Amino acid sequence: MDFEALHSANFTSLDTTVSDWTKMLTNLTDLKTDAKDGLHGKANKANWAGYNATVSREFIGKTAEEFNDAYTQAESIRNIIRDTQGELKTQQRLLKEAVERGRGNHMSVKSAGSGFTVTPNPDPKPANGQKDVDALRDELQGILDTATEMDNTASTSLKALVDLTDYGFSGQKYADRDSAAGAIKEAENLARLAKKNPEDLTVKEFDALNAGLRKYSGDELFSERFAEQLGPKGTLEFWAGITDPHSNSRLYMDRHEQLGDLQKNLSLTLATATQADTPEIRRWTYEMTELGGQPLNKNSTTQGFQVMSNLMRWGNFDDQFLKSYGTELMETEKAATSNGRHGAAVWTHMGMDPNLNRTGEDSGSDPMIGYLKALSNSPDAATDFFNDPFLSKDEDHDFKTKNEDGKEVKDTLSNFDYLFEERDWPPERDRDGEDSISGRNNLAMALEAATTGHPAGELPTLDTPAHNTGQAELAKNLMVSISENPERLTEQSYMSDSVGQIAAEYMPDINRGMYPGKESANDLFPVVGAAAKIPEVDITRFLYTVGQNPEGYAAVNAGQASYTTSLMEYHFANPDAFVNDPNFSDSDNLKQSIEGVAKVSGEVQGTIGAGRAYASEVDTGVKDQDFNDAIQTTSTWVGSGVGIGVGLATAPFVGPGGIVAGGLAGTAVDEILGGLTEGSLKDSSGEVIYRNGQEIDATRQSTYTLVEAAAEKAGESAKNPSPAIVAAAAGAAEQGFNNARTNLADFIDGEGTPRQLEPKK
Repeated sequence: MDFEALHSANFTSLDTTVSDWTKMLTNLTDLKTDAKDGLHGKANKANWAGYNATVSREFIGKTAEEFNDAYTQAESIRNIIRDTQGELKTQQRLLKEAVERGRGNHMSVKSAGSGFTVTPNPDPKPANGQKDVDALRDELQGILDTATEMDNTASTSLKALVDLTDYGFSGQKYADRDSAAGAIKEAENLARLAKKNPEDLTVKEFDALNAGLRKYSGDELFSERFAEQLGPKGTLEFWAGITDPHSNSRLYMDRHEQLGDLQKNLSLTLATATQADTPEIRRWTYEMTELGGQPLNKNSTTQGFQVMSNLMRWGNFDDQFLKSYGTELMETEKAATSNGRHGAAVWTHMGMDPNLNRTGEDSGSDPMIGYLKALSNSPDAATDFFNDPFLSKDEDHDFKTKNEDGKEVKDTLSNFDYLFEERDWPPERDRDGEDSISGRNNLAMALEAATTGHPAGELPTLDTPAHNTGQAELAKNLMVSISENPERLTEQSYMSDSVGQIAAEYMPDINRGMYPGKESANDLFPVVGAAAKIPEVDITRFLYTVGQNPEGYAAVNAGQASYTTSLMEYHFANPDAFVNDPNFSDSDNLKQSIEGVAKVSGEVQGTIGAGRAYASEVDTGVKDQDFNDAIQTTSTWVGSGVGIGVGLATAPFVGPGGIVAGGLAGTAVDEILGGLTEGSLKDSSGEVIYRNGQEIDATRQSTYTLVEAAAEKAGESAKNPSPAIVAAAAGAAEQGFNNARTNLADFIDGEGTPRQLEPKK
């Protein structure tokens, strides 16, 4: 910074700028509140249907969130400018004070071009002569250097913050200039360390890298600058090198147990970086995808996909990057497997290969495993990926299907078809030398995200969009696939928790499919968004299969209980929603609705109960306690404020995707779910429903009691109780339970029937 520029600076315009940004924050606060409580709040309660249920509602939610980001970015900009304003004023004061002290010591300071001169008076001279002149010169130059750094780092920080997004606003918050500038500086320092030859990296430098990435992994400025400075190739070389025990044996010996932590922190950092919409990151993602199918160097057999996929197991990566990356990964898979004719030998871990994954779950040699884990955190990218084609009928492959004439012709496979049904997964071992389950387990989690619209392992919220066509079609394909070949799930039973959660969140669709009146099912089982149209035979076989696993059984059990209760409450509050016959009373019309709901609920419970009974008979390892313990895990649904609900936005308490909020959640649904998980729900006679312990086997009677209790609680919550209708609900549930036995005999040759769940006498 010039001497004269700082010495004569007028900060009035900067003061005005800070004041203007502060006023803008006040205005944005009002807009943010209006967007949240008005725009978004009203959208959550509006009567959405069809296209609006999935697209418009989601758009409004994202628009409302942009106001939050706009406020945050404006606040960060104001803070950086205000901090710089105060610091420059301080440097100006120090400069003027130094000039005055020099004048008092017989020295004059004058500007000279962009610099300045310090001249001693001839008489009297400074007290210490040239020593005082040099000291004043150095002091003034130090002040100018400090002011220059403040000005430059403020400019760099503001530019980087604004450039993070081409459209919309960044949600990154900085309290002052130092924090923003410090993030950028630390990114550059750590990138320099990561670019070093792994052979030369010290333990101290490793620890600095790990600590820095842990601290800043969620910081957008840091992550963008770190990734850009390290570069795609540098990223691959760094991780491949540091996980190789031969490249730096001393470092590996001292820090190999911390590699898993570094892997996580680096993955989170790169995920944050990909969310930045800058030219540098767009180039980074493009180049990383291009490097995926190439060896790291001419002497290496390790490909870029194998390295990068292990740095994608944590965090929320940009959807477009995941799509492009996945497309190229599947092209590489096709080449490696001769279009699915055999396994991908190139992904098979050999004895001397480094363990690129440090979680202990698998070696990391199969890039599909890490990539699927990334998809499990990115629902939209996952939906698109699984629905994308893998092989067309015009390509050279051996997959066949029969046409309408019964003639074998080439089939068309989606990525879902290939990965779930056809892929020959490379053998993998975990840290204990056991067969690894992470490949198909990550596949199940990615499918959970792809079908539900939220990250795997989470519950839906009011802001979770209604199911769209891609999600619903994928859910249908999954259920039909398991119905056609149950071993696709039973041979990998660890996938059942995710598959069970999918089933729980598609309860409206499942109930529709099991109801005999297909046209009227739309009114009895309303669905927001796109519905998965699944044949009854496939639903039955699917539920029977899922019910054989404790986690799958528990998820469906809780989902159906939640759905039944919330749906009954909807119909109690809207007696004419299903049947509106003027020849009958409102009570008679309502009775038809509740009996229809109860009958299908009994059928669902009977079907999964039969699967549970069959598993207990053929697998002595699956004990009653396993199922009881799994049911306990659904206690997280209780009191969460959401449940698997009606799926109809005309009810004010219902949100997207069939999510119940507001008045219903925490009342009737929580009482019912609490009864399942705590063994505390009692009917009018005091009988405990689903008591933990051996009595939980009494599924038949518990189902009737549960449905009856659900009807009672729903009627009370809707302020329209009817003991007569409550009594009729139990009878309808019994009929549905018996229907399950008939369907099982028809569809599954009678393996494990509901009657086997009756209490032993």
